[in-house]
Amino acid sequence: MAEFDVVIRGGTVVTAADTFRADVAISGGRIQSVAQNIKGGAKEIDAGGLLVMPGGIDSHVHLAQPSGDAVMADDFESGTRSAIAGGTTTVIPFALQPRGASLRGCVTDYHKLADGRCYTDYGFHLIISDPSPGVLGQELPALVADGYTSFKVFMTYDDLVLSDRQMLDVFDCARDCSALVMVHCEGYDAIRYMTERLERSGKTAPYYHAVSRPESVEREATHRAISHAELTDVPIMIVHVSGREPMEQILWAQRKGLKIYGETCPQYIALTAEDLKGLNMDETGGKYVCSPPPRDRASWDAIWEGFRAGVFQTFSSDHCPFRYDSAEGKLHPKSRTSFRWVPNGIPGVETRMQILFSKGVNEGRITLNEFVALTSTNHAKMYGLYPRKGSIAPGFDADIVLWDPQRTTTIRQELLHHGADYTPYEGLEVTGWPVMTLLRGNVMVQDGEIVGKPGQGAFLKRDLSPFAAPRHRSAG
Repeated sequence: MAEFDVVIRGGTVVTAADTFRADVAISGGRIQSVAQNIKGGAKEIDAGGLLVMPGGIDSHVHLAQPSGDAVMADDFESGTRSAIAGGTTTVIPFALQPRGASLRGCVTDYHKLADGRCYTDYGFHLIISDPSPGVLGQELPALVADGYTSFKVFMTYDDLVLSDRQMLDVFDCARDCSALVMVHCEGYDAIRYMTERLERSGKTAPYYHAVSRPESVEREATHRAISHAELTDVPIMIVHVSGREPMEQILWAQRKGLKIYGETCPQYIALTAEDLKGLNMDETGGKYVCSPPPRDRASWDAIWEGFRAGVFQTFSSDHCPFRYDSAEGKLHPKSRTSFRWVPNGIPGVETRMQILFSKGVNEGRITLNEFVALTSTNHAKMYGLYPRKGSIAPGFDADIVLWDPQRTTTIRQELLHHGADYTPYEGLEVTGWPVMTLLRGNVMVQDGEIVGKPGQGAFLKRDLSPFAAPRHRSAG
């Protein structure tokens, strides 16, 4: 009888700390041994010439989430299918609380949407839109204790924005229950002012979405969120940072010793505001509408500076997919009247790792080990999944991606597995591509073909984040 279920042979193992030649032995869904010349596998996988890395973890994904008049293009089945095809084995989407709704009830509803449908393992962040006394005093602390150990708040959007006082109350609750807070930093009133001003001038094409949300709006909100976090002594994660000005606010806070963390995304190193112009300012620019919007090529350089300075702990997709050619997507009737009605968000969970590998590792901006940290290990550590997820070592789940670092591919919609009808990265040539993905030792994707089944992914109850511990300074 074979000693191990699976042995991956002859590859180069890459973790956030080390790069070395070794075999990997798997049994019972977990890694049992990482060593030279392991014998006794019931199944053997040849990884010669490939990198053997922990499966990606994407900690910022939107699936099956309501969005005004639009319908999201990915449910949990198609979204996690796309993720696994791109080498990501764990996603953490959001359970959104509509105003007036029970937070616990929203979580129950999202479980019904996800259970039995996922190709990847998954957890849930919470989105707090209505921080009532009942939510902050009862529901939120109880949910954190149940393994929903992070949540997101918004500083913009009509149906999600919190006032400064509400944010302070939420931060105070997070400190008490040791939850990690994610913050979408854009100034609500400034955006409303700019939007109304542009519309009065007849500037309603998708490109003006970016004009309505300049970097100063993101910078101001980032500084305000940091100030609130300092006042309440609570660590926060600033998500989807788009360029130099908000990045420098985070760097300032980190150098001051505050527990402020940063996340950025593929759109901020691969797209620019010019993409929103589409063809002669026509509606195709709506394909690229997301918030914060992509900036310019100088902002790409700033993001890479942020990686080098340690500003960013995670690289996420902010996958928020809508169909383009659909009355329920980017081209629904209201969106033809003004950019303000174009559904906000772009698909990207399947191409996240390839873009960072190509522009980062292949072009010499980051190391292999930094790539693993930014796409997997740091997500696991930040969001209470380590040491179960995020590395290749005995005892970890056997979530593994075999990666061809030499394979050059042009990203095309027809290659992808998401529910959207386009990719914003159409035509982008990347070097580095996943050739096999395993979830807890089960081969889920092989040479671009999905061989796993929906329902093989499991819900993850997450531990408290060690990064959520306050600095223990009095807020009084």
